[in-house]
Amino acid sequence: MARIAGVDLPSKKRAAIGLTYIYGIGRTRALSLLHRAGVDAEKKVADLTEDEVNRIRTLIENEGAVEGDLRKEISMNIKRLIEMGAYRGLRHRRGLPVRGQRTHTNARTRKGPRRGTVANKKKAAAKT
Repeated sequence: MARIAGVDLPSKKRAAIGLTYIYGIGRTRALSLLHRAGVDAEKKVADLTEDEVNRIRTLIENEGAVEGDLRKEISMNIKRLIEMGAYRGLRHRRGLPVRGQRTHTNARTRKGPRRGTVANKKKAAAKT
């Protein structure tokens, strides 16, 4: 089992898919890394040699932030927006969509499950 950037890559998956388990690496970046490292993207993670894993690891380290560093950077950016009092920061604080989406309908992912309506309150009052 290969371990890169503090993440155990799934051994039964192809290398291109296995790399996407690292936060900050998607399909395109994974394919690019494998191409530059000279590794076949169709190869299973379990079949990678130690030399190939080391080449991939050095490329990831040199290229930029992944995993913990990237998560920390993103959370610091959000904290900065909140402290500054920017509109996007207010949206983050309130747990509403940040990028201009409508909230009259939809936005359930950010807002959470629907709260009880007035009809539910009437039923609760009638039971007591």
